[in-house]
Amino acid sequence: MRWNLDNARAILPEVRRRTGEAVARVEALSDRRLGDVDPAERVEIEQELARVVSVWIRGMEALGVDVKGAWLVDFDTGSGCYCWRWPEARLEYFHGYHEGFAGRVRIQ
Repeated sequence: MRWNLDNARAILPEVRRRTGEAVARVEALSDRRLGDVDPAERVEIEQELARVVSVWIRGMEALGVDVKGAWLVDFDTGSGCYCWRWPEARLEYFHGYHEGFAGRVRIQ
């Protein structure tokens, strides 16, 4: 899918909502995992963590967004990508295909 800035910014609230929910769930599970849990429960927690991340990834892909890392997504423009990562409030960065996240620059 190819994105223009207006379309990417229009869908960002949904991306943020879904990502925020996934982050909260992962944090809660991680807190439980750090507690005093038996090995069987730890395995269940690890499986649930993997499931939450997998559901988030599938949800982002269903929206047409490219997942690039944990809570990091790109909106492909055909000449590069608008780049967003949790917990940024707005879509404010762009990078070329070869620069990646490290080479992102603020959108003018």
